[in-house]
Amino acid sequence: MSTLQELLAQKAELERKIQETQRNERQGAIDKVRALMAEFGLSVEDLGSKSASTGGRKKASGGDGTRKAAVKYRDAAGNTWSGRGLQPRWLKEALAGGKSLQDFAV
Repeated sequence: MSTLQELLAQKAELERKIQETQRNERQGAIDKVRALMAEFGLSVEDLGSKSASTGGRKKASGGDGTRKAAVKYRDAAGNTWSGRGLQPRWLKEALAGGKSLQDFAV
């Protein structure tokens, strides 16, 4: 039977091998994609990505990985609100001034 130290050493070695294999497979995938792009004369823009610096992923505007909610309300000055969370000051002031929420619906 193995000791705790031996098992932890085995675990560390397996984790190292997993990371190395992931890196190798990822690089292989990147090489395949580059070869296909070269073969068909494609650019990053052809893939619909805004920039290559994002690694081909579109970043969500929320830092927690959530997507930004669609705008549901907009005023003449261009201020917007998704309808989620607290009402922004511009909307509160307009509602207090007699406007209705529907006046700002997009």
